[in-house]
Amino acid sequence: MTAAIVKADKSSQNLGPVLEGLTATVRALALEGAAENTRRAYASDWRTFTAWCAQGGLEPLPALPAAVALYVAHLAEAGRKASTITRACAAIASAHHAAGLSSPTAHENVRQVMKGARRALGTRPTQKAPVRVDDLRAMVGTLGETLAGQRDRALLVVGFAGALRRSELVALDVADTTETRDGLMITIRRSKTDQEGAGHEVALPFGSDPATCPVRTLRAWLEASGITSGPVFRSITRHGVIGDRLTDKSVAGIVKRTATRAGLDAARFAGHSLRAGLMTASAEAGKPLDVIMRQSRHRSHAVALGYIRRASAFKENAAAGIGL
Repeated sequence: MTAAIVKADKSSQNLGPVLEGLTATVRALALEGAAENTRRAYASDWRTFTAWCAQGGLEPLPALPAAVALYVAHLAEAGRKASTITRACAAIASAHHAAGLSSPTAHENVRQVMKGARRALGTRPTQKAPVRVDDLRAMVGTLGETLAGQRDRALLVVGFAGALRRSELVALDVADTTETRDGLMITIRRSKTDQEGAGHEVALPFGSDPATCPVRTLRAWLEASGITSGPVFRSITRHGVIGDRLTDKSVAGIVKRTATRAGLDAARFAGHSLRAGLMTASAEAGKPLDVIMRQSRHRSHAVALGYIRRASAFKENAAAGIGL
């Protein structure tokens, strides 16, 4: 391709087809560099924006800054979170950059409207409650020995013990799991903080209770399902037929469903509650920060410390033990 460009330049030929090919390659590489969840979210946000533009007779690409400012105001009035609006703007910017266009989101008018939206809506993220060990025991205690029950039990326990993100949990293949004398070794092929796919190995030790032991619950699920290769966690029809790989949204559904059965407030929990639960339980048990981060694979000490501070909020509290 480089030789073709040089030749075309020397002979003053039309570079259009070559540049179009380069643009397509750049777009593909740019998309490949983004996380899968990010790509899906941007695609969804872009479809929503283009549909909104179509309703108003506006051009989405290139979009006028005034149109984007109106769209931001529309999302704010609809009650969307500040983080959701920020992501929508990022999707619009990404689409323009991929097309070789300047992003309208950089215009001062859009920046000011976005600033006002953040101030009005607030930017503090909604924190879901961590699944604590007692919660986990109650949740898996509601599950029977059906295929779905054994799958959900293994999913909850492995997700908790490995401090796994939803996407990491459903991406597990049988080849990524190795049972050893000391426990279960799982390989995370790709994650939010490892987009290049270098991979991480996470050790899950045997649990004291078979119901909350990641090794035994996973072994039981694989034996019952007959799964020997491919995705570990799969859909199951009401007739007991095993299907394709679960989605990350399925994890949140399983967490909420079992929380409800255990008499917990499902609205307080989400798929991330399993990951947050392990970190919280480890912090409460006095585990060192580097040990917690090795299991959670956090790169940022500040983020990991947030879990520890919440876990020790009442243990190391200035208002505690002063005779109140």
